Amino acid sequence: MSNLKNFALINVFMGASTKQGHDIANESRKIVKSLIDEKIQHLKPEERSIVERIVHSTADPEYAEIIRISDDFVDSSLESIRSGGDILTDITMVKAGINGYPGKIKCYINHEETLKISKEEEITRAAAAMRVAADEGFKGIVVIGNSPTALFEIIKLVKNNNIKIKSIIGVPVGFVAAAESKEKLEKTDIPYLITQGPKGGTPVAVAAINSLINMENK
Repeated sequence: MSNLKNFALINVFMGASTKQGHDIANESRKIVKSLIDEKIQHLKPEERSIVERIVHSTADPEYAEIIRISDDFVDSSLESIRSGGDILTDITMVKAGINGYPGKIKCYINHEETLKISKEEEITRAAAAMRVAADEGFKGIVVIGNSPTALFEIIKLVKNNNIKIKSIIGVPVGFVAAAESKEKLEKTDIPYLITQGPKGGTPVAVAAINSLINMENK
């Protein structure tokens, strides 16, 4: 592989844009692979790429052991990205971290209707935001990096045929309901990527969706 092509691939993986950045990215990738390569050999190449990026973004090799990806997740997600489907996030921080996507990235956490539903129904704004997305006719990939209540809500909306989505990145973080929400998603027919247990969060969610976007942009 030429140096130019090698540089471009590392750009995609790490976001490097200078010689110094390239060198750091190259060394980081070697370290990540040395730490987790044996643990992810059973995964498809695209799935391994996602896991590697998550481990790099979090500096936590344990993610190689706790990430679960449904067989149809990558294909369904890439199909959505390829067709210009929208991306829905639970919080603005996740939305802010997504880059290189020409389609629409939506977040309804601060939407007027979200605030109204949250107050009237006495539910979290993140959960109410999923209802607003359904009312707005959202179609695409759902990326949840913070709120288990949002994940519970989107699962319910899909089950009741109130919203049609292509896949869910469900990695809410925390010790209350996060693990349970991901376990529930794993039992559905929805294409998914989850992390088992309480670990997850914005960096994980952003790394996963950006990895998919970069695959399609190659």
